[in-house]
Amino acid sequence: MEKLSLPSEAEIRAAIRQGEEVVIALTSGLLQIIAIQAARIQALEDQLAKNSSNSSKPPSSDGLKKPPRTRSLRQSSGKKSGAQVGHEGHRLETVEKPEKVEVHRVQRCRHCQASLEETPVKEVKKRQVFDLPPLRLVVTEHQAEIKQCPGCGHFTQAEFPAEVTQLAQYGSGFKALLVYLNQKHFVPLERVNEFCEDVFDHSVGEGTMVEANTQVAETVEPVNRQVKQHLIETDETVHFDESGLRVEQKLHWVHSASTQRVTCYDVDPKRGQEAMDRAGILPKRKGMCMHDDLKAYYGYTDAQHGSCNAHHLRELDFLQERYPQDWEAEMAKHLLDIKEAVAEAVAQGLSCLTEQQITALETRYDELVQQGLTINPVPEKPPGKRGRVKQPPPKNLLDRLRDNKRAVLAFMYDFKVPFDNNQAERDIRMVKLKQKISGCFRSKDGAKVFCLIRGYLSTAQKNGVNALDALTLALRGSPFIPSYLPALAESG
Repeated sequence: MEKLSLPSEAEIRAAIRQGEEVVIALTSGLLQIIAIQAARIQALEDQLAKNSSNSSKPPSSDGLKKPPRTRSLRQSSGKKSGAQVGHEGHRLETVEKPEKVEVHRVQRCRHCQASLEETPVKEVKKRQVFDLPPLRLVVTEHQAEIKQCPGCGHFTQAEFPAEVTQLAQYGSGFKALLVYLNQKHFVPLERVNEFCEDVFDHSVGEGTMVEANTQVAETVEPVNRQVKQHLIETDETVHFDESGLRVEQKLHWVHSASTQRVTCYDVDPKRGQEAMDRAGILPKRKGMCMHDDLKAYYGYTDAQHGSCNAHHLRELDFLQERYPQDWEAEMAKHLLDIKEAVAEAVAQGLSCLTEQQITALETRYDELVQQGLTINPVPEKPPGKRGRVKQPPPKNLLDRLRDNKRAVLAFMYDFKVPFDNNQAERDIRMVKLKQKISGCFRSKDGAKVFCLIRGYLSTAQKNGVNALDALTLALRGSPFIPSYLPALAESG
């Protein structure tokens, strides 16, 4: 950062003695310093003013201090909080065939103390308790018989089950629980062992848990490849996002691609197009891609693009706080008006807006962008300044709204395109939670294992498969694969 030096008192006096021109030059220098410092102060204040409600920062970055003012982007439904009228409600219901029955017998009369042991039962009242049985590991010993043929004299041994390969080993159910705790709920390895000691009275080594994670990752890697191929070919909108993650004490990026039915994660040292090329989905995709306005996404010209309007609304909210201008609130309202118009058309069973509606909405959009650009012209380049001139935040957003108009309004042209990229933000949220709990990954292999397992679990759960069941299937060598995923060649 350029160091700014102020003139000393002696230099000021010397300038006064040298005449008006020298004083003017000195004053101009001071004004330039003031302008530079004002820009720095503005930038720092902008950083402090950003939170999860007016920017793309995650809620976890807000800390314990509540923002001084919030404006939710959600519209009120008009309903009271809690269960609505007519809601059936949920409660613990009794079952017809309980696993265990305890009969509490009447032995004596409460009034006269006479014996009732031989008296017939008139009625039975029932109450059921749902509880856990004592938890412990059950050891199953597999014995393979060996017999000698009386005819030829050769010995023949029975086959052990395919998953029984060691003299002593853990079964797929228990290993699935270890992976479930560590990868699904981010319980650190040491605490997974504490859980096993407390619940099963059995200690498990960290190496066993790491090996179980690796086994699942290796088994589901082909499923991950099938998911990628599906994301390349599907007609559904595919949602993309990226988020920082520390690996080996260095900043890496997790790239997510997902729909309502599948999820895929990749970890890479880079954030931009180089990393997206290695992930392998965007370079081959032709269909709709929903994302934020990161420039790298628009480098894939064969794909169709949709831009997240939740991001735009948050940015407009921030601008109204820090750089208040009339067009900002009007643009936010206009985007929500278009969203409402689309919702009304869908409710009426229509597949698109009329040409007149589209023309009117586009015209208003263009007017607001032009209004903003008139107020925020291209900043002049200071004499002697090299490189690009830093633009104020309003100009940056306006440029993107102008240049990416088709992507911003994609939801208006095609009702299958959502208004925002919330699907991707939901899918990548667990990555941020993992980092919040663990801090970082100590190895690239560990980060890759995490991405493979999390993508597999997310896909399984989106298709109604229990996470623990999905892990058990993977450890048995038959991972869950949605029927609609494309088959891959053996070499794939």
